[in-house]
Amino acid sequence: MNIVKVDANNHHVYANLYQGYAAEFSKMIDDKPNQDGLFEIYPKIEANVTGYLLYLESVPAALTAIEEKSVNEYEICDFYVLPYFRKNKVGKKFISQLFEHLRGTWEIKQVAGANHAVHFWRDVVSDYTADQFVEDIYHDHKWGTVTRQRFTHDALA
Repeated sequence: MNIVKVDANNHHVYANLYQGYAAEFSKMIDDKPNQDGLFEIYPKIEANVTGYLLYLESVPAALTAIEEKSVNEYEICDFYVLPYFRKNKVGKKFISQLFEHLRGTWEIKQVAGANHAVHFWRDVVSDYTADQFVEDIYHDHKWGTVTRQRFTHDALA
């Protein structure tokens, strides 16, 4: 398991993987590709949004985009594990390593209808925090009604 930051040298890998992620959620968020058949990457990997790629045996297997909203306050904007690699808790290991590396306060949101994502994030956050997290239904200005999990490392024993 090798986690690398997205930069100019590997941004094309992130962009390629992102297309599968965007297609998977396109119906739920009412998004469609442009004339070239490509989805716009949102948010862009720049400024306070950092992208990470997960490689398994030198093959790109997953991506995430994490916004640092303020110092040590993070939101997971995008998270995607290619279907081929959705086994052996790959996604859970990937994000847990980033939680541990970055520490701080975290927020994760799932759009209405993404029940598989809600289940995944509940499981991940519950295990990582030993159930020391808050979950609520929240109205997001961009995504509408979302399920949201929040936790902070300071609250973890």
